[in-house]
Amino acid sequence: MNLDDYSYELPESLIAQHPADPRDSCKLMIIGKNKIEHGIFRDILSQFSKGDILVLNNTKVKHSKLLGKKESGSAAEITLLKNISANIYEAKIKTKNPLVGTKIILHHATAEIIMQKNIDTFVVKLDNKNALKDAVMPSPPYIKHVVTDKEYQTVYSDKKKEGSLASPTAGLHFTKSLLAKIQKKGVKIVYITLHVSYGTFKNIEDVKTYVMEPEHYEISNQAAKIINNRDKKKNRLFVVGTTTLKALETSASKSGKIIAGSAESTLFIYPPYKFKSGTDALITNFHLPKSTLLLLTCAFGERKRILDAYHAAIKNNYRFYSLGDSMIIYK
Repeated sequence: MNLDDYSYELPESLIAQHPADPRDSCKLMIIGKNKIEHGIFRDILSQFSKGDILVLNNTKVKHSKLLGKKESGSAAEITLLKNISANIYEAKIKTKNPLVGTKIILHHATAEIIMQKNIDTFVVKLDNKNALKDAVMPSPPYIKHVVTDKEYQTVYSDKKKEGSLASPTAGLHFTKSLLAKIQKKGVKIVYITLHVSYGTFKNIEDVKTYVMEPEHYEISNQAAKIINNRDKKKNRLFVVGTTTLKALETSASKSGKIIAGSAESTLFIYPPYKFKSGTDALITNFHLPKSTLLLLTCAFGERKRILDAYHAAIKNNYRFYSLGDSMIIYK
């Protein structure tokens, strides 16, 4: 496949820097088989019928970004990826000329680069565990400010499920009030977990050689039972976000049965791909050109149909990416 076929030109002014307020007042594009409709996200209520199932990713984004300065005075950002041992972490570092031995002065501690793994991934040692008290929300590279919990956590994120390095942003548009109305309509709401890795922002150079970073997911017996026992002829399966769909596809058997459990997913979904989970509709945001998220979306909704929708969104001044507007794609 040619990655250039999954690209588009986006005016920088359409990259959302802040979410809509209130959350459910953002634009919603409804993509059917043969037509596109425009609405407001809160009106998504009209898309559901009694007995439908709505699946959400309840992961919570962990405060993992540390802000500081090198001894030279240059600004530095450290995003902690995973804890290796006491006070030693694998991390992404954003600063000028990060080298092994470089020290970054934080508010309550000092971080030293002790190993370089690749071009922007390092191993750092913190000299004081109190450094973690100063950690803030990680933010996508195209957002020009440090995002807050109010902006970047879903209203249903579970504090017991903290572990993501990026938000499952398709869910940011839901409010507690809207979820209550959906549930009152007779829709069954199901929560599963997938911890989004920093790899969600990673560029693809070659689809054939690209390797997805492992992402931990959990699907409870109850969640799997509700999804598996639905009447597929009457009750539709609505999935919120590429992360949620990826978890379902990773766990699905060849027959389409969702298998409960927890594991690491490295599933890379791109066209052509045969979906197994029986998902009828995907609720998602507008994604970066040539990204894994756009490839998954095109695999689900067909490349031409999705890119035509993106061009319509640009024409109608939709807001793009993590804090932007939403779409619902019917299979």
